[in-house]
Amino acid sequence: MLLLAVDTATAATSVAVVADAEVLAERTHVDARGHAEVLAPLVREVLADCAVAMRSLAAVAVGVGPGAYTGLRVGLVTAQALGSALDVPVHGVVTLDALAAGSGLAGRFAVVTDARRREVFWALYDGPRSRARGPEAAAPDVVAVEVADLPVVGAGGTPFADRFADVRGPDLPSAGALGLVAAAELGSGAPPVPPVPLYLRPPDVAASRGPRPVTPR
Repeated sequence: MLLLAVDTATAATSVAVVADAEVLAERTHVDARGHAEVLAPLVREVLADCAVAMRSLAAVAVGVGPGAYTGLRVGLVTAQALGSALDVPVHGVVTLDALAAGSGLAGRFAVVTDARRREVFWALYDGPRSRARGPEAAAPDVVAVEVADLPVVGAGGTPFADRFADVRGPDLPSAGALGLVAAAELGSGAPPVPPVPLYLRPPDVAASRGPRPVTPR
């Protein structure tokens, strides 16, 4: 299966083309506020890198987070638009699962990403494809106690790396790893993860409550 993978849940905008168990091409741009500007050009570039036509894609995979509201929406909306235009399925992947799969670690470990507001998103794994707990959002010091004796993947991409004793790479998610997770899940016949955002908490921007009453003088 020829698949386009996209993740914008962290500071990285990552795009890859995956064929079954092989990453054909991948590009990543790191800018926490630049997802909307770079995503479409990265899609065009990565398709050109491996000489794949857009119409040849059989599916789209997208990171569903957890992540920041704005960046996460950019990837999800783009993936859903591409899926609709190409009439192909869109498969969601938990972004922390992509980091876990890309770590190459065996045994028990944790994955941590920056949640802003002085928090992190985190999950526990019993192996690169086996999530045992999470995802959850919590203060980094709380998570550091929970995972004190474990390798921690992704913490190097947060402001809190010094809170963890055994920090491992990768620091940011890879669309290549995400695409391989999606391809394996699709190949196994497992129910697809819907491409809907995993926020874990309300957005930073609150909806307006309408105009404030004016007190006459």
